[in-house]
Amino acid sequence: MPRLFTGLEIPSQTGLMLSMLRGGLRGARWIDPENYHITLRFIGDIDDRTADEIADALDRIRRKPVEIRLSGLGSFGNGKPHAVWARVEPTPELNELQAEQERIIQRLNLPPERRKYLPHVTIARCRTSSNEDVAKWLSERGNFQAPPFVAGRFVLFSAKASVGGGPYLVEEAYPLAA
Repeated sequence: MPRLFTGLEIPSQTGLMLSMLRGGLRGARWIDPENYHITLRFIGDIDDRTADEIADALDRIRRKPVEIRLSGLGSFGNGKPHAVWARVEPTPELNELQAEQERIIQRLNLPPERRKYLPHVTIARCRTSSNEDVAKWLSERGNFQAPPFVAGRFVLFSAKASVGGGPYLVEEAYPLAA
C-alpha cells in the first residue's frame, strides 16, 4: 500500500542553500537535501487501484509553470516544536494548483485535508528540541532568502511509512506548461 503525496521539487542550487542552514539545533533530525520538496497535497496510505486513479486524474491538470520564492523560516508545533521549515511565499498560482489537486483528491472520495495550506520546505524534524532551542535557531537564521525559481512540473511522490523525511520516490511527473 503506497503512501503518496503531490509536491514540487526543489532545484539543486536552492537545496544547497537550504542545506547550509543545517546544524546548531539540538535534537533536530535534518532532512537530506535530495528529499527537500514543497508538499501540495498529502494523500496518505492508499491501495494500488486508488493510486492509479489519482495518477490518472492528476494527468488532466493544465496549469502554467509556477514561480517559487523562499523567504524566511518558521516552525510547526503546538506547544512543542516538531519541525523547522523555509517559508514559501504564497502566490495565487501556487494556491490554485494546490486547490485543484485538493478538489481532485476529494472527488475520488478521499477525505479533505483538515489543515490550512501553508507552503513550506521542511528542513528538519525536531525530536527533542525545546521551544527555546528552536527560537534561538530561528533568530540566528530567520532572514533566509533564496533566489526565485520556476517549477516546471509537479510530481506524485511515494514515501516509506516512517517518521517523515524521505527517501521519497517520484512515481509520476506532470508538466506545467503555458
